[in-house]
Amino acid sequence: MPDRQDPPRRLRPAPLLFEPDALVAEPERFFQLENIDDPAELLRRSTELALAFRVAAERATDFQAIAAAQLADPRRFDALSAAEIAARVDWTPDYAARMVEYGRGLQRQPRTGER
Repeated sequence: MPDRQDPPRRLRPAPLLFEPDALVAEPERFFQLENIDDPAELLRRSTELALAFRVAAERATDFQAIAAAQLADPRRFDALSAAEIAARVDWTPDYAARMVEYGRGLQRQPRTGER
């Protein structure tokens, strides 16, 4: 008696028990500022956010400078020039050179908690 194979079973799709929310367009939210009705509270909260973003941007710039200094380190076999760094992050070569120097200065500073 030859070995008979059954035809492959077809799976049925799972039933949709709810309407997906993805089709409902939700207005853009920005830290719920649009929901604050009191102008004094809106000013307080938006100022708090602006200051937090400013600090974050300054810190990110410090990290950019440190990374640029590390990439330009002449001890690296693959050290990049200021022009090569500039091309990677859409800076001018002059700005990249200044960021490398700034980053070197940051690297010389003792880290918080170190003596």
